[in-house]
Amino acid sequence: MNDHPAPTGATPRPLRHTLAERARAVTEARWFALTVFTLILTNAALLGAETYSGLSRDWHHGLRLAEHLCLAAFTAEIALRACAHADRPRDFFRDPWNLFDLAVIACAFLPLVRENTTVLRLLRLARVLRTARFLPQLRIVFVAVARSLPGTVSFLLVGALLLYVYAMVGWVFFSEADPGQFGSIGRAVLTLFLLMTLDGLGDAVHAGLEISRWSIVYYASYVLLASFVLVNVLIGVVISSLDEARELEHAHSPAPEAPSAPAPDPAVDLRTRIAVARRALDDLEAVLPPHRPEPAPTPDTARS
Repeated sequence: MNDHPAPTGATPRPLRHTLAERARAVTEARWFALTVFTLILTNAALLGAETYSGLSRDWHHGLRLAEHLCLAAFTAEIALRACAHADRPRDFFRDPWNLFDLAVIACAFLPLVRENTTVLRLLRLARVLRTARFLPQLRIVFVAVARSLPGTVSFLLVGALLLYVYAMVGWVFFSEADPGQFGSIGRAVLTLFLLMTLDGLGDAVHAGLEISRWSIVYYASYVLLASFVLVNVLIGVVISSLDEARELEHAHSPAPEAPSAPAPDPAVDLRTRIAVARRALDDLEAVLPPHRPEPAPTPDTARS
């Protein structure tokens, strides 16, 4: 027989769950997102103000104080986001935006970074990219650029191969007549790279026609492949990645709640039940045999 009675009442929740719920209520609030977004824009404005020598000299201490306040606010923000995942810490590190924010904020406290003014300014500039967390369309663009990197690398390899082949052909045919543009493989690649944007194409074609009339075939084929075919392929890769990023963003976004059904009217429900009961009674009367009254007794029957 157990002498200790069973404990009564609900089991107390762990502290980390309570902390995560409270921090999540803050980080998911609209005012919190607007405040962080305003801080990011303020940090960008301060960074731009430091480029003016007059402002930087006259308001040096004020700008430094504002920078320290922004860093303290960003540190508190990332601490709150980490507390919001106290019940599931792995989810915090699975979000790439959390890792980016953590890296940008943490690097500002490293001694080597704080002593290097150039690196510190670049890190402060990287904070501006955090606006993508609060702008869904900008976040889609960033995701699309990241997903298009494999296709872009393939495009760059094909473009580099095309540039090298045409640069060698141009060096073979135009190096002696036009050494300034095709005197070496490096000059030829630079010339063709600028022609890829169609900048100075007319001058290059006129100079080539003075050397040989067949140069028009060289320039026409290069422009067709480099400016039209390859550029359109790159645009197709980016658009395809943009569609994939948009679908991924929609898949991760919370689904809209279904509208709740209106509450039934008690009066209508009562009338429906009465109608059903009446139909049941009518069906029962139709099944039962008809009632026949018994005949009245005659005088003879009564005497007997």
